[in-house]
Amino acid sequence: MPSELAAPLIEAVRRVFAVAPPEPGDLMVLGGSTSAVRGERYGKAGDPALALELLEALLPELAPRGVVLAVQGCEHVNRSLVLPADRARLLGLEPVNVVPVPKAGGALAAVYRTLLPDPAVVADLAASARYGLDIGGVLIGMHLRPVVVPVPLGDLRLGHAPLSGGFSRPRLIGGARAVYDPAEADRILEEALRNDEAPR
Repeated sequence: MPSELAAPLIEAVRRVFAVAPPEPGDLMVLGGSTSAVRGERYGKAGDPALALELLEALLPELAPRGVVLAVQGCEHVNRSLVLPADRARLLGLEPVNVVPVPKAGGALAAVYRTLLPDPAVVADLAASARYGLDIGGVLIGMHLRPVVVPVPLGDLRLGHAPLSGGFSRPRLIGGARAVYDPAEADRILEEALRNDEAPR
């Protein structure tokens, strides 16, 4: 059961997944400032205990769905990310040589590294994350694959920090005649086959 403070984060995840249900292996990037949750300026009141509380609430929501978490560090580590090393290898991501700590990387990234049996830190995700959650407006969009669809979370706040979230969908290509719904495409094809009475 998540703490009262962490409850909005769990509600945010559930709202995002309700709009776009995840598949096993999907990647979610989390960026956040525990200072902002406390109502302070970024980097001024990092709180590892709060980071642990949030991660311990979030991870049980992701694990049963097979969603892999990557936690973005702050600008002092160039927004590098902590994730399981096996996932970094699978994506072909090159590790970087930095270890996030609360004052250089942020409390969330620092604590998440200690929770993983085999962590890796990478410079970026090559825009491969399908989901994203942002605590406090730290900007995570660079790690999400196009096209990002925001999920309205306007009424949710984590402490003093606003929450935003989103997911990515495949690009829509084509012109005025393009169809994007498989069921609609099947209907059009069936109709065309019924109407085609030309001899073969």
